[in-house]
Amino acid sequence: MPQIRPIKDLRNTTEISELCHQKQEPIFITKNGYGDLVVMSIETYESTIAKLDLYQKLAEAEAQIKNGVELLDGEEVFKKLREKHGKK
Repeated sequence: MPQIRPIKDLRNTTEISELCHQKQEPIFITKNGYGDLVVMSIETYESTIAKLDLYQKLAEAEAQIKNGVELLDGEEVFKKLREKHGKK
């Protein structure tokens, strides 16, 4: 369940910080009863950005497949990488 807090709660930065780290999800801050800000830990932010990056790459790959871009053979790609970087 998302945490929703009024903006006055930001005065207690320690409590908000601890809550962000405990819940590992964004905290929604309201001002005059309306959504205003989102606060989250660095770890949650980085995780969210990583997921967005992955989704973007998946969407690009799906578009390439849909548009008929020639696919690479996975085993061949790994073989070339091993040869290039000297790992067998």
